[in-house]
Amino acid sequence: MIAPGPGGAAGQLERLLDAGLRDCRSLGGQHGVGHYRCVLADGRAAFAKVAGEQLSAGRAGFGAEARGLAWLGEAGAVPVPEVLGWDDGALVISWVQAERAERRAAGRFGRELALLHAAGAAGYGAPWPGTIAGLPLPNEPLPQEAQTDGARPDGARPDGAEEGWPEWYASQRLLPYLRLAVDAGTFSAADARLVETVAARAAELAGPAEPPSRIHGDCWSGNLLWSGGRGVLIDPAAHGGHRETDLAMLALFGAPYLDQIIASYQEAAPLAAGWQARVPLHQLHPLLVHVCLFGDAYRDAALHAARSALAAS
Repeated sequence: MIAPGPGGAAGQLERLLDAGLRDCRSLGGQHGVGHYRCVLADGRAAFAKVAGEQLSAGRAGFGAEARGLAWLGEAGAVPVPEVLGWDDGALVISWVQAERAERRAAGRFGRELALLHAAGAAGYGAPWPGTIAGLPLPNEPLPQEAQTDGARPDGARPDGAEEGWPEWYASQRLLPYLRLAVDAGTFSAADARLVETVAARAAELAGPAEPPSRIHGDCWSGNLLWSGGRGVLIDPAAHGGHRETDLAMLALFGAPYLDQIIASYQEAAPLAAGWQARVPLHQLHPLLVHVCLFGDAYRDAALHAARSALAAS
């Protein structure tokens, strides 16, 4: 237990919330960020993140997380925690009482995830700088000329290409992390050429055209809690993207009752033919992030995803 008062994490949180805390207990942390369970002055339980001293202002990504949670919540589809306060040094959200996953809740989550995606986005990316696991996450939209490159005179994309998403995915999700992996010495020149080939061929690998979806962006099983018979999304890297990205992330580290989630999603919003073959394309980005974070431990998995994405064409 960390006693509430003027010093330490509890004091920092009290200043942020402009209110006292009844209790503040450490839950550990990750990526240089401390995690705490707090009880507010009014009796509500809350979850807090506090940046360690080694993180420069803003690097913990609390602003992106807070904005992302609010943006996802606006859809009124999948529940997300309420943001109670944030600044560069801390984030406080409502506490989610986690429960055991159940098949019925998974089915409901699949339908609600489809509704979240259908809420859409103004374009690819987001109007805020992103972060993912403590790394910068580029969210810039494509220049207008890049969005229309390769289009036919009637404005349509060539067959098999989506309007702007392949170029955006290559430039904002694949190549930045490839450069980090090369600079760290984890990827060889041959490894880099493989991923660059996927990026260059993204338009032919991406499948039929779809509008931008409102996606969580880091939708692995650890960011999906179960509470009150529903799936609750936490820790987003939210942006306008491709809906298959969230589903591929759920598969990457094995979400419970994934078969039920997919079946319910398909009933609500059928996926385009061939979506299973495109899973490696969407998983390549998070695997590259893991390469940047953990080095050689994820090198083979990332290169396997790159080869599988190309083999599906």
